[in-house]
Amino acid sequence: MKKFFRYFFFLLIIPGLIIALDQYTKSIVRQNLALGESWMPWQELAPYARILHWYNKGVAFGMFQEGGIIFILLPIIIVVGIIVYFPRIPNQEWTLRLALSMQLGGAIGNLIDRITIGHVTDFISIGSFPVFNVADSAITVGTIVLVLGVWLQEKREKAEREKAAQTDANPTDTLSEYRELS
Repeated sequence: MKKFFRYFFFLLIIPGLIIALDQYTKSIVRQNLALGESWMPWQELAPYARILHWYNKGVAFGMFQEGGIIFILLPIIIVVGIIVYFPRIPNQEWTLRLALSMQLGGAIGNLIDRITIGHVTDFISIGSFPVFNVADSAITVGTIVLVLGVWLQEKREKAEREKAAQTDANPTDTLSEYRELS
């Protein structure tokens, strides 16, 4: 059981927390603000940030509003793909695990909205940027973590290749290092 929990920690706990926070915040917005109504908890931020009850039938940034059933099927395919691929990720690849966990939680959070109410509830409005929600943020941050993780992995592999090439080019250095250790 401990091995199962450790192995699937990123697949169960992180997406679960994201889904819970996403659904809770959307519920609060739907219960307390009419569609199109905004609330500004700090007037100093009024031109820059506010809570705005909005909905989106499309994808990110309000694109493809008439996507219909495809925006239910596509997240289902993504969720299944992540769940199937996840066990193949080595334990030391924590950035990939974290990224996919965040994307999984975000995809499920928005999928719940699409299935239960027919659209995604958005409410975070910053400047002129399109309105978004916790699930959208998790998907975006997960993508950033994924790109950063791939970049760091490539950097590590490049350093290892350079070190190996240097060792191959100077076998006497390796021999003298071995003699010093002996």
